[in-house]
Amino acid sequence: QVQLVESGGGLAQPGGSLRLSCVASGFTFSSYAMTWARQAPGKGLEWVSGIYDDGSDTYYADSVKGRFTISRDNAKNTVYLQMNSLKPEDTALYYCRKGRKPDYDGGFDYWGQGTQVTVSS
Repeated sequence: QVQLVESGGGLAQPGGSLRLSCVASGFTFSSYAMTWARQAPGKGLEWVSGIYDDGSDTYYADSVKGRFTISRDNAKNTVYLQMNSLKPEDTALYYCRKGRKPDYDGGFDYWGQGTQVTVSS
């Protein structure tokens, strides 16, 4: 069955960095877009970043553009989110999501359990 396992979250100081990883299994990873989304306490879900199946296109929300970088290693079935210049407002539960297609059309059908990111001094 499809599994998405996130890791790399934790506590970071403002201005610091974290690198999230999501290891996928149970499907042909290289055939699907992958995305990261986050949900802060009391707020709705925000699509943070996405990457096409072959890495040819990436997407970033305005709130993270220039600070976060998404990448993938299809040989390792892993998608990453490098988060730099972290802000307290980046505090959230971060989810890895599998797309239904190689691009972002069609939505997302599987989610991981999430990894908590807390940015605080």
